[in-house]
Amino acid sequence: MELNKIYQGDCLELMKEIPDKSVDLVIIDPPYQINQGKSGGAFGRDKRDFHNQIESLTNGIPNEVLRELVRVMKKINIYIWCSKDQLRQFINFFEDLGAKTDLLAWHKTNPVPTCNNKYLSDTEYLLFFREKGVKVHGTYKTKKKYYVTPTNKEDKKLYTHPTIKPLDITENLIINSSEEKNVILDCFIGSGTTAVAALNTGRFFIGMEKEQEYVDIANERINSLKGE
Repeated sequence: MELNKIYQGDCLELMKEIPDKSVDLVIIDPPYQINQGKSGGAFGRDKRDFHNQIESLTNGIPNEVLRELVRVMKKINIYIWCSKDQLRQFINFFEDLGAKTDLLAWHKTNPVPTCNNKYLSDTEYLLFFREKGVKVHGTYKTKKKYYVTPTNKEDKKLYTHPTIKPLDITENLIINSSEEKNVILDCFIGSGTTAVAALNTGRFFIGMEKEQEYVDIANERINSLKGE
């Protein structure tokens, strides 16, 4: 499998082409397992299209995907964005394998104002698992465990992905948990933020995305970064 390329298709099938223990770091933002009502936000699309997207992003992921990620990593070294409903699944899975756990968070100062009979959706969770011997690099500036920023509306409008994560956070994760010329895998790469962050920090990436629309958007971002 070529480096610095985004592949379109199902990640379980695509990852079979990656050799054992060949990836240095995994960063993924997989489908969240959430109970999503019919409330919306400023995602730059009409309401019907928005709800269709959200429904496709709320089924979670099976442990089969996690097992395949463990196979391709040199050592367990993985960040997973998730909902609170997925914390138990991921923590149980990786701690059973002896990995250490850290919980990071992104706190949004301008969350979507939908709070009927529930707390605001103003926090996104980021789990970090690492095997014994995996180092955390970075600096005082990059190693904070929580971020407090507005929702990245401009990126959502520009790249049309409903769950796009901030580029600066992704770059910090890569700096903290890999070295230059390491290989970063994101098998739910969406509009390509992990790929851009990898290139910006001198790493290689392998990207996978099921939807051709986002593969095209991600490739446009990468080509723009390269000046092509």
